[in-house]
Amino acid sequence: MNHFRNIDLNLLIYLDALLRERNVTRAAEQLNITQPAMSNGLKRLRNLLNDPILVRTSEGMVPTERALTMQQPVRQILYSVEEVIQPSRTFTAESSERVFRIMVSDYAASTLMSPLLKALRDQAPQVTIDLMTPSDVSFHDVENGKVDIAINRFDDLPQSFHQKNLWSDDFTCLIHHEHPLLTDYSLDNYLKAQHCWVSKTGFGVGIGMTPDAVQKLGWVDEALAKLGHQRKIRVFTRNYHVAMHLAREGLIATLPTRAAKLYEDNPDLVLKTPPFAIPEIDLQMIWSPLLQHDEGHRWFRQLVADVAAHSCN
Repeated sequence: MNHFRNIDLNLLIYLDALLRERNVTRAAEQLNITQPAMSNGLKRLRNLLNDPILVRTSEGMVPTERALTMQQPVRQILYSVEEVIQPSRTFTAESSERVFRIMVSDYAASTLMSPLLKALRDQAPQVTIDLMTPSDVSFHDVENGKVDIAINRFDDLPQSFHQKNLWSDDFTCLIHHEHPLLTDYSLDNYLKAQHCWVSKTGFGVGIGMTPDAVQKLGWVDEALAKLGHQRKIRVFTRNYHVAMHLAREGLIATLPTRAAKLYEDNPDLVLKTPPFAIPEIDLQMIWSPLLQHDEGHRWFRQLVADVAAHSCN
């Protein structure tokens, strides 16, 4: 039996890194130690737990069943320790010069950042915002507190993250005012038209898209597929403003309503409700448990939530 006083608690840090990276070299880089030191740590963990922890397969290193059951409890232990030893910082919004780093999708940046910056000018004029795209960061960066919050639509999240829904949004079509679709606005004619696809969710660099990859195309095309239809996509983009500009060039852009309304005063464009039902999407804010009790972070995420709620009215 292992007695607690005889266990090197640094091994919990090694175990956490190994289970997240599932690679000895990357885990060593994350902890800024040598690869032999991490290999030695894995050997000690195996002896301590009488379990191989990671098993090499054709798909790389895979955690054992016991290791997987330990992953979340170990992470929570380390979160608790870091919260205890984290220095207490008094936060005063009016005089703070803090930098808040936000991973934000193009959709959220277009619709939420402008009212957020107005609120910051009034409440915390010296606070700086560092905006990052989904391809700039990873879940690890958010989990480790390197990024203060991430704002996007997420399909799958680690259980350890804190999260809050900021708003729900439906969809709108942006159409050039001279487009023939407007003379007979129907689903059949919508499908005959040429379209611009736009979407960016989650983390990581995106991969190339093809019109037939319906399962990867997201909200609009999934809704059409359920009806047995497929639209003609001529341009794929990850930027909402590019999609809106291409609508002025004759492509149909079907996108979240809050983004579409940024162009509602443009005389070249008409906003129309899609001729088929598309489920609403949720915009979420997530953050690390390491920042949950940070006074400045609490203030900032409440400000983001308040701004989002006010813009819904």
